[in-house]
Amino acid sequence: MTSTNSFPGLLEGFFSARLIGQRCASPHTIASYRDCFRLLLKFARDRLGKAPSQLALTDLDAPFIGAFLHHLEHDRGNNARTRNARLAAIRSFFQYLAFEVPERSALIQRVLAIPNKRCEHRPIDFLSRPEIAALLAAPDLKTWGGRRDQALLLLAVQTGLRVSELVGLNCEDLALRTGSSYVRCQGKGRKERLTPLRAQTAAVLRNWLREREGRPGDSLFPNARGGRLSRDGVEHLLAKHLATAGAQCLGLKKKRVSPHVLRHTAAMDLLQHGVDRSVIALWLGHESIATTEIYIHADMNLKEQVLVRTSPLEVPPGRYRPDDRLLSFLDRL
Repeated sequence: MTSTNSFPGLLEGFFSARLIGQRCASPHTIASYRDCFRLLLKFARDRLGKAPSQLALTDLDAPFIGAFLHHLEHDRGNNARTRNARLAAIRSFFQYLAFEVPERSALIQRVLAIPNKRCEHRPIDFLSRPEIAALLAAPDLKTWGGRRDQALLLLAVQTGLRVSELVGLNCEDLALRTGSSYVRCQGKGRKERLTPLRAQTAAVLRNWLREREGRPGDSLFPNARGGRLSRDGVEHLLAKHLATAGAQCLGLKKKRVSPHVLRHTAAMDLLQHGVDRSVIALWLGHESIATTEIYIHADMNLKEQVLVRTSPLEVPPGRYRPDDRLLSFLDRL
């Protein structure tokens, strides 16, 4: 039987008692943390020569965690964002340990003091209207898969749903009513939100739902075997249709388009139509309005409008002063 104060017992307690029992963490969070500790335990086995069940908490000190993070970046080729995400999972575990094994507080505090690494912030990618039209025209509507793909891509571009939210949709999550259609999804933090649909999107989804013939709890976008479409499945179908659309729209060949770029595209479309940042944050399910600032930085048209309002560099600064009244009179003669 595993001791509750041993490392294996503490890790099991972290997942079962803390994440699942107390925090009711989402399946996505649990899967992300699980993958992190799988990598950590494999690294410990290779570095220390110990099986995961034989590890002690003292083996996972700050230098060892630092070596693991270095391994992620330099051996596995992960970027700083992925490295920081893995560190966040490790920190959550050690915060749990602070209450379970306070006698190890010195070791725990050293691990918690490991800082995040600064990330390079690049301008986001998004699709223009012609590129969106080319992508939506790429699926072959004569096939079942093509009609499914067009409905999924249109919904993604119009609503900005995350890929996890798209694949998690069920047939019952669509409310296709005359004049007020919307989709219901559960986002991060188990927050439910409703996103309205344009008439065109609602019409395509209505036809797809009729063809789908699914029960309320069935997946809205199934795979070819009838199961739920996966994240990898969405990336695969997007890549396939991008290759087709790139022949018609050369701009798509120069862009690296992922499912998250479709989310950025929806946000940029709202911003360019004058929608307030707070509304965009609610639309996308952001925790903070500050998250939407990335779209302002990416909008070149908005920056050009600001440039038009400024004075050219060759114009000397000054303030307009009307001519003297008497000189104005003489000028008019």
